[in-house]
Amino acid sequence: MLYVQQSLGPDEELIHIGKFHWMYTINAFMSIFWGLVMAIGIMVAGFYGYKMLDMLPKGVGFFESIKIIHPGVRAFAFFMFIMGLVKFAQMMVIKVTTEIAITNSRLIYKRGLVARHVGEISIDRIEGVNVLQPIMGRIFNYGRVMVRGMGVGEVVLPPIDDPISFRRAIEEAKSR
Repeated sequence: MLYVQQSLGPDEELIHIGKFHWMYTINAFMSIFWGLVMAIGIMVAGFYGYKMLDMLPKGVGFFESIKIIHPGVRAFAFFMFIMGLVKFAQMMVIKVTTEIAITNSRLIYKRGLVARHVGEISIDRIEGVNVLQPIMGRIFNYGRVMVRGMGVGEVVLPPIDDPISFRRAIEEAKSR
């Protein structure tokens, strides 16, 4: 919350801080998992493709065949695993560099590692707040919050923990 703490005004007080739900982290780790599954699937497909075309010597197992399989197949499998790692890193950077907070006078949504993108809406300019929760979001209590402001448009926040209490905090800030 470094940016939020630095940008607080003299009379401003923090009411609520939005945090990413643990399912977001699970999804990030699943990117690595699916990258690995795709890489193994490509290698298995290459093994059976070579086996069907009788391009492998008799008695060669799966792990020995990795040396024989075309380098393009191995490179593609490695590329799929790297893509899973890159997606994981992207999601973790987003999680670490995003700050969402409600003060008694504004909603602050800051994101970005090198370039900083800050969206601020004055609490008295907020028209409506919608909570978007899929079925899994209802079960595990996470979801997106969409805030509509007068003259600002819509700000859709990333999946956060307990979006209902976040909406309640906006209503509490409006009533102050």
